[in-house]
Amino acid sequence: MNDIKTEVEKTLETHRSDLIELSQWLHNNPELGWQEFESSHHCAEFLTRRGFSVTEQFLGLETAFYATFGDGDKRIAFMAEYDALPGIGHACGHNLIAAMSIGSALALAGVAGELGITVEVFGTPAEEGGGGKIELLERGAFTGLDFAMMVHPAPVDVVRAEPMAVMHWEVTFKGHAAHAASYPTQGINAADAFTVSEVAIALLRQQLPPSVRVHGIVTHGGDAPNAIPHSTRGRWYVRATTMEELAHTAVRVRRCFEAGALATGCTLELRDESKPYSDFRTDDRASEYYEENVRRLGRRIKTSGPETLMSRASTDMANVSQIVRAIHPYIGVDSYPILNHQKEFADACVGPTAEKTLFEGALAQAWTAVDVAMEQGQ
Repeated sequence: MNDIKTEVEKTLETHRSDLIELSQWLHNNPELGWQEFESSHHCAEFLTRRGFSVTEQFLGLETAFYATFGDGDKRIAFMAEYDALPGIGHACGHNLIAAMSIGSALALAGVAGELGITVEVFGTPAEEGGGGKIELLERGAFTGLDFAMMVHPAPVDVVRAEPMAVMHWEVTFKGHAAHAASYPTQGINAADAFTVSEVAIALLRQQLPPSVRVHGIVTHGGDAPNAIPHSTRGRWYVRATTMEELAHTAVRVRRCFEAGALATGCTLELRDESKPYSDFRTDDRASEYYEENVRRLGRRIKTSGPETLMSRASTDMANVSQIVRAIHPYIGVDSYPILNHQKEFADACVGPTAEKTLFEGALAQAWTAVDVAMEQGQ
């Protein structure tokens, strides 16, 4: 096994500069979920040029791709994410995720025959609220996989993912416009509906358990201060530790929005932006392999403290873990107290430290895949 791992490391080293360039290109060209046309194509072309068989617009999703190498019986897959965040670019480090997953696949390609595996890369769009993996899952993308993994950038290294389940809502109130000074009594104020709802949610939080999160923004609050707003919109997330707790909490939060509509006379439209992200089912044996491998690389693993809490962030990879052996560890870019979803975190996802993280994350993934491939009795 050590000989194979040494060969994997040597192969990855030959791709190091190209992977850094790929990560930097993605970082410099951020695209939002479902709009990652250039990012998806760039990653797909990167693998095509290096001998992978690649299908773009996979299963009818325009910004998804599927790449494969080898024809072994055991199928091992890496997930590549490449969507960015509005206004702050790759502040969750998806440029590194894509480069690490692609790097791991390239590192394994040369030993795929020896290990008896098929190496697969799934380009998965719209992780930041769009549920791209769920769409792929429901179209049969991951059926028959033996193992799937990805490594996510974070302030520090954390081995075990414990993400919350989450629902993503678009909330719209419809009222009736009127002149705010001359005819205010003729209006039905859609902005007031949000105010009532947010107050109700704030009061509800006292009765919610600490395992629950409710948060959101108003994306459109009206058009002019002298016009009663006739239409307002917002985006809201409800999170909980389990799907059961999420379903129960969602009913209570929805009633807060219904209260806003009832109090103001507005109508309420509440639309799911994606199907719910589930809680995560970690494969313990593979998680132990990964921990051994990152320790072999000399990386420091954290198990407590505020810097470790990125491991609670929701992910659509959790839905994949419900049907496939999977892990989703976090790898540090040494940024704390700078955190994911801050603009400064995007800055931390390029440069010398990020490049070291990229190489070691890709290598730890590839070594873990070797361990899984060589298991006895599987």
